[in-house]
Formats: sequence, C-alpha cells, structure tokens
Amino acid sequence: MEEIRRQIEELREKIRYHNYRYYVLDAPEISDAKYDRLFRQLVELEQAHPELITPDSPTQRVGAKPQEAFAQVTHRQPMLSLENAFGRQELVDFDARLKRYLNLRSAIEYTAEPKIDGLAVELVYENGRLAVASTRGDGYVGEDVTLNIKTILAVPLTLMEPKEGPPVPELLEVRGEVYMEIEAFQELNRERIKKDLPPFANPRNAAAGSVRQLDPKVTAKRPLNMFCYGVGEVRGANFETQMEMMLTLQKWGLRVNRQYIRLCKTIDEAVNYCGQLEEMRETFPYEIDGAVIKVNSMELQRRLGEKARSPRWAMAYKFKPTQETTRLLRIDVQVGRTGVLTPVAHLEPVEVGGVVVKRATLHNEDEIQKKDIREGDIVLVQRAGDVIPEVVMPIVSKRTGKEKQFVMPKNCPVCGAKVVRKPGEVASRCPNPNCPAQVKEALKHFVSKGAMNIEGLGDKLITQLIEKGLVEEPADLYELTKEDFLKLDKVADKAATNLIQAIEDSKKTTLAKFIYGLGIRHVGEHIASVLANHFGSINELQNASEEELLAIDEIGPEIAQSIVSYFQDEENRRQLKRLLESGIELQAPARMAESPIAGKTFVLTGSLASMTRSEAKEIIEKLGGKVSSSVSSGTDYLVVGESPGSKLAKAREKGVSILTEEEFLKLIQGGNHE
Repeated sequence: MEEIRRQIEELREKIRYHNYRYYVLDAPEISDAKYDRLFRQLVELEQAHPELITPDSPTQRVGAKPQEAFAQVTHRQPMLSLENAFGRQELVDFDARLKRYLNLRSAIEYTAEPKIDGLAVELVYENGRLAVASTRGDGYVGEDVTLNIKTILAVPLTLMEPKEGPPVPELLEVRGEVYMEIEAFQELNRERIKKDLPPFANPRNAAAGSVRQLDPKVTAKRPLNMFCYGVGEVRGANFETQMEMMLTLQKWGLRVNRQYIRLCKTIDEAVNYCGQLEEMRETFPYEIDGAVIKVNSMELQRRLGEKARSPRWAMAYKFKPTQETTRLLRIDVQVGRTGVLTPVAHLEPVEVGGVVVKRATLHNEDEIQKKDIREGDIVLVQRAGDVIPEVVMPIVSKRTGKEKQFVMPKNCPVCGAKVVRKPGEVASRCPNPNCPAQVKEALKHFVSKGAMNIEGLGDKLITQLIEKGLVEEPADLYELTKEDFLKLDKVADKAATNLIQAIEDSKKTTLAKFIYGLGIRHVGEHIASVLANHFGSINELQNASEEELLAIDEIGPEIAQSIVSYFQDEENRRQLKRLLESGIELQAPARMAESPIAGKTFVLTGSLASMTRSEAKEIIEKLGGKVSSSVSSGTDYLVVGESPGSKLAKAREKGVSILTEEEFLKLIQGGNHE
C-alpha cells in the first residue's frame, strides 16, 4: 500500500508540474497525448484505491453534487474596486495627486497590465492547498464558488514550492479574473442558439454565468481560464514590489499575465503603454476593456492606503467601449451582389468604440427569430475593430408591448421578384440576376481594392452611372469616356480625367484579382489565389470540370459546384468575353516551383513594422503560400511581430517553425520570382 501511495503522489506531482508548464508558463514540455496517459494512470490508481483520494488531487476538479445555494464568504481584506480614468490626462493627474500626497518630487515607478474583462474572484490557499474560492460580491462578502473554480484547469489545487524564491506561505489570498477567450465564447453562443437558449451578451457575461452555476458539472463544460493580479492577506511571505509579488505568484504555480505586465519608470511610460495596449486590443484572444496601473513599491502602497471604495495607489484606464445599448428603430432588407437578402437594423445613433453607429447587421431571418429581436426593442450593439456593428441581443426587460416582430418579405424589395430560399440554407435570395441592387453590388465588388482596384469609383458614382444608363455590367466601365463622367453630379474635369486613368490602369492586373472580381459565389480572395495558381489562365479555369476542381486542396463540393455553375451560365460567359476583349491583361501567377513558400501554411501574430498583416497575407498568397488564422499541426511557419499573442505559445507547443519579421522578409525576398 505504501508503494501505491508513493506512485499516486508522484503522478500527482508530475501532473501539477505539467499543468504549471501548460497553463501558467505557456511552455509545455510534453505532448497532450503523454499528459492524458499520466492522468489516466492516476485515475485508474485512485479508482482502485478510493481511500487514497485527496481533495487536492488533479482528478478532483469535477463531480460534486449540485449546490442548492451559494454560501457566503467574508473577505479578510476587502476586494476594492478601482478608480477609473477615461483619458491620458487623467492618468497624469493621478500621478500628480500621489506625489502631492507623498510629498515626492522624484518619479514614481508603476506596473501596467491589461484589464481583463471577466469576473473578479479570490482564491484562499492554506498551507499551499486551495481552501476557498469566492466571488468579489460587494467587496466585503462574496459567494462561495469553490467547487466551480476547482473545475478551471489553470487554477492549481496545490501550490508549488519554488526552487528559488520564498516558500509557499501559510496563508495566501490571491485575487484574479476568471474569463473566457473570444473564440470559445462565440462557439458557446452558437451552441446555445442551436438549442434555442438565449446567447450570452459578451465573454464576461458568459464567464460570470458559468462560475455561478449551482452544478459544477455545468461549469466544467465551459472553457474558463484565469489570470491572477494581486493579493489580499498573506502570512509567511513579504514583497517589496508589485512586480516581485506577481513573479512570485507565478513561481508558486499561479497564472499571471506575464507577457503583458510592464514595469514603467515614469507615468509617461505608463501612459504610453496604456495607449499601446488599446491599439493592440483587437489582437488579444480575450477581451480587455482597459489597462491597470499600480504603484510598484509596496511601501508606497502602504503609505498611500485606501479611499472609501478603492486603493489610492491604483488606477484603471478605461478603453472606449465596444458595446452599448440603443433603440432599434426599424429593420430594412438589403440585396447583395449574389441576391442574398440581409436584414439591417436602423438604430438611434450611439457611440460605440469611438464611432457613431446608426446601422448594424442582423445576419439573416433565422438569427433574428432565435435572438427574438423586434423593431422598437432596446438592443445591445457590438463593434470590434473594423468589424461591421451587430445587434447582440434585445433587452427584453425594457419591452413595452409595442415592439413588432420581423418577417422576411416574400418579394425582392428592389425588383419585386419572388424571394426563394433553398432547403438547408439560411439565406433568402432574389433570383433575378438583373435586379438593380445586385448589379450595383456586383459593380462595387468588381472595382474594389481586392479586385480590379479602380480608385475613386465609389458607391455614389456607381449609383449615378447605373441611374443614367451608362453602366449595366463591369465591361461597360471600359467603354466610358471623360464626357460620360462629366455628366455626373459633382465630377469636375480633373476628377473625370483621374477616373478614366484609373480604369485604364486597372486593365493590368493579376489573374487572382480578376477571378475574385468576377464575384463567383463562395470564391473569396484566398480561393481566387488558389485557383489562379493551379490553372494559370482564365481559359483553363472556365473549362474546368467539377472533378478537376475537387482534386485541388481547399476546394470542396460547394465551391466546385458554384464555379462550374458560374462558367456554364451563358450570360456570365458573354460578360467574361466582353471583359477580356476590353483590353484587360492578366498577369500570370509567380512560378511556384521557384518559390520556397509555395504550398506552405503561415500564421501571423503581433504587429509587423515593415507592412500591414493584410499586405503580408497578399505577398504570401502571391508566392503560393496560405495564411491561416490559427495555429495547428498543419502550420509550417508562425511569423512573429511586436507584442505577439497566445499563438506563439501554441506554435512552440506544436513544434511550428517561428520566424522573426527579418527572417520572414528574407524568406519572401528569396522566393519572389516572376
């Protein structure tokens, strides 16, 4: 029995160590399969000897009975909220106040880190073992969520004794944020909508709802994670600085956001770093709603003390919000270039993420019904980066009874054709290829930057060209004269000359851009590049069979059928013939045999100094490579720019080749043969 006890404890220690490497350091030493084998060995031994199971065993994270209600936990030290700053000057003023309070003339050193948008919790470790976990509550009393927090793999049940540094203390109250990554949140919401359950408004809402489940087995199924950011009461350890405390927490096995914690010598450095974090905001795999700066010196923290509800030595710098509530005034339906009818919400203007939003996408009829969005609703609107704003959900509690349910029109709102919806598809379509809305959208697509890139030919000019009968299809653009443009409103002589030159310049383009410009359903920029590289000419492509297309990597049945159907259509072939006769010269793709990146898959992370990520993507695809949004076993290279995200750790874990920006530039320069 003593030998079995020793084996069990050795397995537990190994698993705890590898959990630390994986969840805390993002630097695993063993494969997932090997980890699973270790875990299975422990499970089998404990099942054979249940008397040896301990509460802190790695196997004891799930399985407790549902709770009837949460017990209350009183925090030994209050979990105070932070004072907020909404502009850079407020951070400078904060620093000045501290200096006056401390009677200091020298610079104050700060730490700065991202403010994770999650649920604040406290973990209490007694002699290194997790005893209690609770929510922040009102700051003084929270809810006991110990069983639920134990299901989070990033939370150690037993702290590690470090090889260097202070030993694990007798008592440690550690504070942190439970959160859910954006991709995991989106997948969870998709599953909820499929099951006719209301979606969560945002990842924070999802994380909070998951932690507060009465049944820990439900929490265990939710992809939660946690970062630690501070401590409450500590017995048996002392820290001189905030940074020392954070590094020590990591040594004890707790997860801190080490990659993005910065030590700033002055308030100016802290202010600049907060600005950098806001610029990088969209590159994070999780949501951050601000940055937190804290006085680094623990002695100064003690001297500064607290105000009524917040520590005097810390400040949260809040970013512009990405979600706001407003009223949905009405729902209109737009017709796209492929005939798809898309419901669009017209909103009372509201500022979201620094931009005034008046309209937002509602995706399709099914989405509206599942979310139960109605005209007149107060709705939650979301905007992230350059993504089109969307309506997340209605605020049902604000309903008055006057709201109207949306019904997709039976006839096209533009041309009047009867709307069709094929079995198995969510999209309703106008089947009339001559529908003015489809013609306009097809022309806008044809002249766009990713396609023929005709500069200056925007939405308003295209509308005028159609209304005056000057253009009905893309080939008509190449027959326009300067006099035709001068007939349009607000087009002067110089503008007309520039437009004619831009149309002429567009005649020299790549095969990939031309294919994309045709607007074939399911053929985006990447697939257009794949087709161009494979066939080498438009004639080869238009005569390709479905079998030939299916033989190409990345071309599935739906895309193959769409391409064949497009080129079999007589009207499309006629328009294609006119385009080619108008003088368009298609540049052959680079010879892939000479490109060292042909067929290779790249993932980009961080900010590149010499080009944008979209420019890097275009270069890679031009040379026959592929760009993916996530790291997998099929990834050949990860290109790392400044401030890389979690993809770097995943690439290391999977053995993916990692390139600096300089190495990437050397690689593409060596392969850029025409």
